[in-house]
Amino acid sequence: MKDLILLLFSTVGGFALSGIAANLYRLLVQKRHRKPPLHYAVMVLAGPSVMFENATSSFRAKKCSRLTYGFSVAITGYWAFALGLLIIQLGMATHILKSAPTAF
Repeated sequence: MKDLILLLFSTVGGFALSGIAANLYRLLVQKRHRKPPLHYAVMVLAGPSVMFENATSSFRAKKCSRLTYGFSVAITGYWAFALGLLIIQLGMATHILKSAPTAF
């Protein structure tokens, strides 16, 4: 049960970080034909949100199959999970998050 909660918490946390990064980037940077190097650095964090949005809009416009959409959603979920684990690890390393006592 503890592992399932960690999985869900880290995935939701990763999607939250991704959405915040994507929307802040959209607010602060104007659209250009040439992408600055900062764009690629931000997309590491904002990627799951942007990829999920693009996949959903393509699926609604019937530009991709269900299989392609499902694969894209699975990749974004795994990416968000990895970002969430990074958040948890950074929180534990900086002692913001206290680790739970173990029975060992």
